[in-house]
Amino acid sequence: MKNNKYQAIYQQLVMKIEKQEFMAGSKLPSEHDLMELFDTSRETVRKALNQLAQNGYIQKVRGKGSIVLARDKFDFPISGLVSFKELAEKMGRPWQTVVHELQSVVDSSELESKLGESELWKVVRSRRVDDESIILDKDYFIKSQVPYLDQDICKNSIYNYLESEQGLQIAFADKEVTVEEATDEDRQLLDLNGLTHVVVVKSIIHLDDASPFQYTESRHRLDKFRFVDFARRMK
Repeated sequence: MKNNKYQAIYQQLVMKIEKQEFMAGSKLPSEHDLMELFDTSRETVRKALNQLAQNGYIQKVRGKGSIVLARDKFDFPISGLVSFKELAEKMGRPWQTVVHELQSVVDSSELESKLGESELWKVVRSRRVDDESIILDKDYFIKSQVPYLDQDICKNSIYNYLESEQGLQIAFADKEVTVEEATDEDRQLLDLNGLTHVVVVKSIIHLDDASPFQYTESRHRLDKFRFVDFARRMK
């Protein structure tokens, strides 16, 4: 019965946070006030608050109480290989991909040293969530590995096309994460709303035979993402 009680309190507080009855940065009522509000014990209130903290709704601060956290950031898994379509569908928010550039290029500079070949597809796409452009993806694919691309494939999901229709097995990536000053292209294609820097994730993606087939530079509006990972201490 107690479990049902603290779960019910948790769900009611979640609903109030998501409806912004408790705004980000504000404090929840004190434990004593919540005990009176829900006619329950301190233990039950604390279990509900602990679950809110574990799920990222509040931060419990000694001497200040429970602070409501912003929920408008999207979790971006640094260690995973997730397509934007997969990420957007998980978020459950209105999304759209806008293809700005799709062309065949010959690159004999740094990209050739990264990918081992110079004949590439160049794809530039902006990603819109809630009618705002918040990611700019600049991708280069080796043409010998990816012989065909078109606007529809790029607008939908290149990874879905490569895996389901071309039978490629995308395996792992080497990644580098930096914060960089926004470029003119960023300001043109992203809704930066006055922000001067972006988070940049640069990746070389490999197939299951360890051969590289893609270089990507994904430029994120820094106020919209939390870059998350799971780490275990090795002894």
